[in-house]
Amino acid sequence: MSTFAQRERLLLADLLEAEGPDAPTLCEGWQTRDLAAHVVVRERRPDAAAGLLVKQLSSRLDKAMEEFAAKPYEELIQLIRTGPPRFSPFQLKQIDEASNTIEFYVHTEDVRRAQPDWTTRELDPVFQDALWSRLERSARLVGRSAPTGLVLRRPDGQTAVAHRGTPVVTVTGEPSELLLFAYGRQSAAKVELDGEKDAIAKLHEGKQLGI
Repeated sequence: MSTFAQRERLLLADLLEAEGPDAPTLCEGWQTRDLAAHVVVRERRPDAAAGLLVKQLSSRLDKAMEEFAAKPYEELIQLIRTGPPRFSPFQLKQIDEASNTIEFYVHTEDVRRAQPDWTTRELDPVFQDALWSRLERSARLVGRSAPTGLVLRRPDGQTAVAHRGTPVVTVTGEPSELLLFAYGRQSAAKVELDGEKDAIAKLHEGKQLGI
């Protein structure tokens, strides 16, 4: 039985293949080729991928991205499908599931929702619960830069505090949509914001959420 991460990996690879190397994405400045290169570098070049978090290593990351983006697009897609190399920690199912479920889901939506004819993808309740569980654990991290208090709420009333403070903005939506909102895809997320008008405007105008 495949895991959520494995399923999302294959969906992402199929979508990237279908859209081709020059399609837009929600990642500013990136086309599908760049997004594919990012996914491959993250799994196959941990020395370079550290540049995502460590500013001093950003030049190494940029070089690795350029090298992989220059490869044939079909090769990048195949590298995504086959997954990380043999001795990568991502080969361990628990690490893969913990690290890649959100990664692949968000990037799949980065491609889907950048297309003019996109529609909301129907997700089963079990997957929605899995996304919510991960969002609960990461809410404080992804919401740390919010300029207001921020609460994420499911339609059933379950909540996660992403940022303590006042005034508070409550964002309501399905876990999948809350996840996209919290990870910096506010403009594409299907959510409702409740709070003072000025606070909502401040949240929209402030520094992007996400990591």
